[in-house]
Amino acid sequence: MLSRDTFTLDIILNSLRSIAEEMFEITRKTAKNPIIYDVLDFSTGLTDGLGNIVAQATGVPLFLGIFDTMAKNILNIMGNEIEPGDIIITNDPYISGTHLNDVGVMMPIFYKDEIVAIALNKGHWNDVGGMYFGSWGPAAQEIYQEGIIIPPTKIYSRGKLNNDLYKLIMKNSRIPDFTSGDLFAQIASLRYAEKRVIEIIEKYGVEAFKEACSKSIEDGRRLAYLKIAGLPKGAFEAYDYLDDSGTSPEPAKIKVRVEIKDREFVADFSENPLAFKAPVNTTLPALIAAVRIVYVAILEPHANISQGFFEPLRIIYKPGTVFTAEKPYPVSTYWETLTYAADLVWKALSPHMPGKLPAGHFLSVVAEIIAGRDPRTGELFALVEPNPGGWGATSNRDGVNALVSFADGETYASSIEVLEQRYPLIVERYSLNIEDGVGHGKFRGGFGVIKDYKIYAREAIFTTAINRAKIPPWSVDRGLNGTRNCMILMTSNGVRTRVRKIAAFRLSEGDVVSIRTGGGGGWGDPLERDPELVLMDVINEYITIDEAREIYGVIIDKETLKINLEKTKQTREKLKEHREEYIEKLAKYIAKKECEGLPIYEWFPG
Repeated sequence: MLSRDTFTLDIILNSLRSIAEEMFEITRKTAKNPIIYDVLDFSTGLTDGLGNIVAQATGVPLFLGIFDTMAKNILNIMGNEIEPGDIIITNDPYISGTHLNDVGVMMPIFYKDEIVAIALNKGHWNDVGGMYFGSWGPAAQEIYQEGIIIPPTKIYSRGKLNNDLYKLIMKNSRIPDFTSGDLFAQIASLRYAEKRVIEIIEKYGVEAFKEACSKSIEDGRRLAYLKIAGLPKGAFEAYDYLDDSGTSPEPAKIKVRVEIKDREFVADFSENPLAFKAPVNTTLPALIAAVRIVYVAILEPHANISQGFFEPLRIIYKPGTVFTAEKPYPVSTYWETLTYAADLVWKALSPHMPGKLPAGHFLSVVAEIIAGRDPRTGELFALVEPNPGGWGATSNRDGVNALVSFADGETYASSIEVLEQRYPLIVERYSLNIEDGVGHGKFRGGFGVIKDYKIYAREAIFTTAINRAKIPPWSVDRGLNGTRNCMILMTSNGVRTRVRKIAAFRLSEGDVVSIRTGGGGGWGDPLERDPELVLMDVINEYITIDEAREIYGVIIDKETLKINLEKTKQTREKLKEHREEYIEKLAKYIAKKECEGLPIYEWFPG
């Protein structure tokens, strides 16, 4: 029973949600690094005094999904050591999820010697030491090679900066000015949250504040059970393959079993390979976040998320697998496996929830590091970014073009103006990836992008580690699979190399890095696509008239651009009679187009 009127409690709750959003804006407006202020690779949120989520800002979904885990782990570790004015920092991926570049700061908010709330901020720092500039990549065999590990430690103690810890962190970054700027931007957001929470408590009273937090959790719980009641019940399974294990070129099979009951949503990841001695692994907090992403998308994507919303969700797992790696297994490219965890749940449920989940998308974050010394300033630079790609079709529309991977949520593609101002490069091309195509179907997938960087540093290094570079996005209901991601390195003397992962490859002035993201999977038979939609794709120059005929069986007059319906009907009937030959021919055609038909250069450490 509520002891206060619901209007007052809702006012407090909405204030907390506003605080989370204001924390986000403070960080964005004061950060030093473009990956924070331009790409928005960070998140902010508030929990109650026990670490239960009560409010969060729009941001990277996978960060938001681990705030409660991070807060509770730190409370358990530090316990009575925490005092008013303390700010705790950590990047330990086994405690706070993700990888060493993602640094979390947390401020317990006290009122009269009691922790009443916790403010959290987690964001990507572009360098935290390690083997290579940028700190992540496919080369490490243990976590110690990936950078400085910061256990939960007070960066501020009773309001005073721990200068020794601060200097230690800065000495372990190749770009300390950026690291320092981003740290203090995050801390500024926590101090603002503390100020605003205390103002609310002093206005409405601490008991009203606690009751509002409890209401947030209870509202989430009720909404979740309401939404689960409307889902199809039963057991659903899916499997897929990581492009490789990081230790050999052979694909690694992964799978999930999802069971939806009247009051429970269960995702079973227990039957998966053990962690590999390569950075493809992810951690338990990140696995939880991955499943939560799809869970929220299915139940209610516009919900005000709180701890109670996740009460019906149960994840079954075994410790020490590729999805639940433990120290010292490396995790620097954790996001690739994390996205597969979410994608497995998505794949298992998509055919049974056509109005909620599309076919497979390009999946990978398709991130890269281009780092070196800027000849204009003499200073070190590190460009790190996600890249957008093609999303899968749904049962009633084509896929979305050029959207970031679902794990990145509300992050943005880098702004061209910022890139060229901040880094010694020119963006020579940025377009939809029409060349490599999409997964065709009754509804086709969305297109990825091509982005070409020409390097103007005398020397730089390039690192990447992407998936869906060998095994394409999946399709639904006789649609065709999507197209694959790749990077093409073009030297100034004309050598072109197709890569999917490589560490610290040396670039020279005049070299070009071509980023190419794949197209989403198709939904339904391509031979059932509305001819008018095929014609629009021709007019928009997404496909040619010849491709309209070969892929969709639609005959379009080259002079008038009108559809010949009779010949279209005949052509489609003929293709359906020889479907296996038709599908095989398309597969060869798409493979020949992808990434200029270049073979993949297989890179492994050593």
